Amino acid sequence: MATFTQLASGNWRVQVRRKTRYVAETFRRRKDGEEWALEMERNIDRNGSSKPRVTRNVRTFGDLVDLHDEDMREVGKPPRRSKAAVMTSLKTELGSVKLTALNRERLIEFGRKRAKQGAGPATLAIDMSFIRTITTHAARRARY
Repeated sequence: MATFTQLASGNWRVQVRRKTRYVAETFRRRKDGEEWALEMERNIDRNGSSKPRVTRNVRTFGDLVDLHDEDMREVGKPPRRSKAAVMTSLKTELGSVKLTALNRERLIEFGRKRAKQGAGPATLAIDMSFIRTITTHAARRARY
């Protein structure tokens, strides 16, 4: 059973406690929170986890890139030429890296390698920005 609490800001905090699992999220509309809570309860009943099965099959950074690309296409905003090229490059360089190994040291190593290839500070910033976007998107998606 979900708990709905209206915050001072007017938003709604939704908390789901089920089978020793706990997830919470904040929504602008109560209706959105109700739909999310129902989905979380279903996921917990089916999988024993609030995370959808699709997200649990992601093992490498390349899988995250594919997931991000698929979601962007699904909403009608496929990556344009520049972003697609950077994502392809990232997938080539970091695609086989397991998520557990994608840590600070690995990203520094990646940056140094790109710098040796001739990438300047702006290019490295773009690469790191896309890595952040892809991982943030995956983390956000994992919540649903």
